[in-house]
Amino acid sequence: MRRILVLMIAGALAALAMWYGLGVYKKASAPAVGVLLPRQTIFFAHIPDFERTRDQWHHADIYQLWHEAAVQDFLRKPLAKLPKRDATSQTLQEIEQLDPKDAFFALTSIDNNNPIFVGGFRYRGSQDAAEAIVGKWREKLLEKNPNAKREKTAYQQRQIETITSAPFTLATAYDGHWFFVSNDLTQLKSLLDRADHRAKDRQSTIEVDEAYRAAMAHMPSSYAVLFYLQPKEIAEKLGALRGAIAQQNSASQRTLEQLRSVCGATRFDNGKIHDVFFVGMPKLTQNALLTQSSAGLGTKDTFFYLATVLNLEKFAALNQSGVGAPFTGWLQKLFDAASRNGVTVDDWKAAFELELGSLADWPATARWPSLIATLPVKDPGRANKIVGALTPAINKDAPWTKTEKDGVSYFFMPTPASLFAITPTIALSSRLLVAGLDSVSVEAAIKPGGSVSELSNSQTYKAAARLLPAPTDFFAYIDMPLLYSRLDAAMRPMLLMSAAFMPAISDHVDVGKLPPPEIVAKYLSPIVASQRYERDGYIEESIGPITLTQAVIGLGVPAVYWAFTRQRAD
Repeated sequence: MRRILVLMIAGALAALAMWYGLGVYKKASAPAVGVLLPRQTIFFAHIPDFERTRDQWHHADIYQLWHEAAVQDFLRKPLAKLPKRDATSQTLQEIEQLDPKDAFFALTSIDNNNPIFVGGFRYRGSQDAAEAIVGKWREKLLEKNPNAKREKTAYQQRQIETITSAPFTLATAYDGHWFFVSNDLTQLKSLLDRADHRAKDRQSTIEVDEAYRAAMAHMPSSYAVLFYLQPKEIAEKLGALRGAIAQQNSASQRTLEQLRSVCGATRFDNGKIHDVFFVGMPKLTQNALLTQSSAGLGTKDTFFYLATVLNLEKFAALNQSGVGAPFTGWLQKLFDAASRNGVTVDDWKAAFELELGSLADWPATARWPSLIATLPVKDPGRANKIVGALTPAINKDAPWTKTEKDGVSYFFMPTPASLFAITPTIALSSRLLVAGLDSVSVEAAIKPGGSVSELSNSQTYKAAARLLPAPTDFFAYIDMPLLYSRLDAAMRPMLLMSAAFMPAISDHVDVGKLPPPEIVAKYLSPIVASQRYERDGYIEESIGPITLTQAVIGLGVPAVYWAFTRQRAD
């Protein structure tokens, strides 16, 4: 009995020692970057483990798709025309040798329009081995700037090396297993003081800032990359600029001034990419509840679904701010037309439940998808007044036709015949407003249906929705396998026909080697996104083979560029 008791005590002591050792190791291998950064830091990005992130990326679904043999075979010709990436590959190999941990880059100030940054990482191995690699990068910089001045300065038993090519300065230093860099010598010295614990004023670091701590509390404990933005100084700079050019206060400026922090992190979950964004600010919509009732209109052919709570006050203020983007300009036209007809924000609130729903269906028998938008109706009389005020604003040269059918008011706008059959239609019943670009999809949505929704009851949709916390302000769902299969069916014949009539296409891409849709689809999964308000700010999460944010950036940047180009040409 005594022997068993001794063994139990020994085991408990061993477990305690292991727990303590792991705790010390974690603290030693993953120090908080916030300890190294000044409190006024405007922006920083952090990669805790480059090698781990690279390994996770190599197991991501989208990476596996890219390296699928059929995809590489199809892309062989266009990839062969791209410039060789020998220098990039060599740099990646050198980074692997350094095995950087806790790599960070921070913008600490922008005084006098002069951005000052600091950065650094922990490296593996000896300082001499690290310098063998970093020295190559330094020499390449000197080759591009042959007139640059190179100096070495001693500071607190550390050696700082500076390269100066007016007005640019690059200062670097080693500190134990850390390598630090900055474009300001004073900032680098302060960074060394914090790293060596000579700076005793803990209140001067960003880790004690309340906005920073609140934002970090919403971030995952493990991530591939994280960024943090403190908008206060940017708002002050814009405010000073606005005052200098005597502009009135705008909605965008007021919104920016409300922001306490912006933070985001990306991680990998079983091959999927998972984004988490936090915006510290007051709640914009009070007593709003996202019911997602419009999901009941979805079918087995629905590949896109969105539900969001509208904030009309902020939206109207945005349009009144005079922002010149084409999209907001068109919406301003609608709001102005409604206002001229006596429609106010209060009328919108009284007429509709301000939850906008949007669905896109693509049946296998259809050449192109159909898209509708919905608003639940609270007051049919006021809703009818608003629709009557809005329809002339969409196109004043094309009068709308109104008809009644089964208690539903339909508004149609005739359009000239074209390749794409478009008949803008708005349907208004006592319970719902539905708007779309074709009358068939609008009429199908406005009709009272059964109690079973093919979309919201599908296992694919349910499984995707469960990946994220329940939303309070925004939800989006994109069925990527379904969307790709429909795109392939619609575009493959057109591409093959184009290649037959224009043989020159074969010089750039072999259309006959377009991968079968089932090969691509096996690497795809639904994209889902949700937004909620939690304590002190908005949290938006998205997960999928790519995230909604990445998809919007990938599609939105070219679209915005095209829109501004067209506007400038006009």
